[in-house]
Amino acid sequence: MRNYIQKGDDITVDSPADVLSGAGVIIGNLFGVANGDAQTGKPVVLSTVGVFDLPKTTANDITVGAALYWNDTAKEVTTTASGNTKIGVAIAAKSGAGTVATRLNGTF
Repeated sequence: MRNYIQKGDDITVDSPADVLSGAGVIIGNLFGVANGDAQTGKPVVLSTVGVFDLPKTTANDITVGAALYWNDTAKEVTTTASGNTKIGVAIAAKSGAGTVATRLNGTF
């Protein structure tokens, strides 16, 4: 196909803020995990699929298969849909503070 660009698992975008490698980044409805450090306005590669340990909301008890959303204000995963962007599903249960294994769904 002459109009094919790429598979789309990794997308290069201008960073909306200073980010560190492994941080969640959201631009509109596009969510990914930064593959490296980047300053605001500089290119950063975002992985949009795969499984990543991401910081979670302490108050949420997350179950396997739970829909996960990104709270961009707190920069963490939550099970609260309202006001947040859906990013994937949990592949492991997690209570309390820490991270949760998150399977990204390639930004719906």
